[in-house]
Amino acid sequence: MHVIDSHTGGMPTRVILSGGPDLGDGPITDRARRLAQDHPEFCRSVLAQPRGQDGMVGALLVTPADKTCAYGVIFFDAQAVLGMCGHGTIGMAVTMASLDRLNTGEHKIETPVGVVRITLHDANTVTVTNVESRRVAQGKRVEVEGLGTITGDVAFGGNWFFIVEPSPITVCADNIRDLTDVAVAVRSAALAAGLGGENGEPIDHVIFQDPGDTADVHSCNFVLCPDDTYDRSPCGTGSSARLACLAADKRLAPKTEIIQKSVIGSPYKLSYENGAKGGVIPHITGSAFVMADSTLVFSEKDSFSQGCTP
Repeated sequence: MHVIDSHTGGMPTRVILSGGPDLGDGPITDRARRLAQDHPEFCRSVLAQPRGQDGMVGALLVTPADKTCAYGVIFFDAQAVLGMCGHGTIGMAVTMASLDRLNTGEHKIETPVGVVRITLHDANTVTVTNVESRRVAQGKRVEVEGLGTITGDVAFGGNWFFIVEPSPITVCADNIRDLTDVAVAVRSAALAAGLGGENGEPIDHVIFQDPGDTADVHSCNFVLCPDDTYDRSPCGTGSSARLACLAADKRLAPKTEIIQKSVIGSPYKLSYENGAKGGVIPHITGSAFVMADSTLVFSEKDSFSQGCTP
């Protein structure tokens, strides 16, 4: 299996160029469903240890159904197929540029949640114009054992988020273990309370937001991903959901650029435009760097061929 690894603000992406499962033709949503239902062992084997690493997201390239798109891509982590992935889109664009398969300028990429636009500014810098994002519930309360009542917003940015502001624990690198444990508990409470999308879509990510640590930084976040690891980047889909909440609260005007940092300090530049359906069209700018060009080998004799991470 031919893969190229990159990182976006410290968050790894593994682009699968060849050797992935045959998902057939048709709408990319159907192919994403087939990946989730029929090939969970593939997702684990590519991303879990010993072959992968914590936090890594896979980007499986597929033929786009929309012929105006440069590529189709299905993102996944070791535990779940994702609707979209902002850091993964940036990483995928930089990867394809490194192979001379994507030129600087604007392109369209088809994902399971819709077509996103990217602008490749140079070899490492990409702006993602995401699908329309929205807040669907404000000020929802959940009871978390040991913490009491936690209040947050439910929002969509390509995935489903429960956004808590301010964070119950200070967002900083020294607190990552505690932030992770608390976020897992909050997500469990949100799921138990039935929070999610309008059509019953479950919460898959949790965001803890704090103010920026310097005058030029608007805010800092901690983001829990579906596989219970944290996002080293500020999370593109999470930042999209966050922009929807800021817009709904009239705390940020359209086209106003802010800097959002992750728990480890990596930045995205964010802004939005008003969307046609009452939400926002987010713009996320970040940088990625290629780390490895590899061939993954799978042996039938290897008892850990499908991953050894619990």
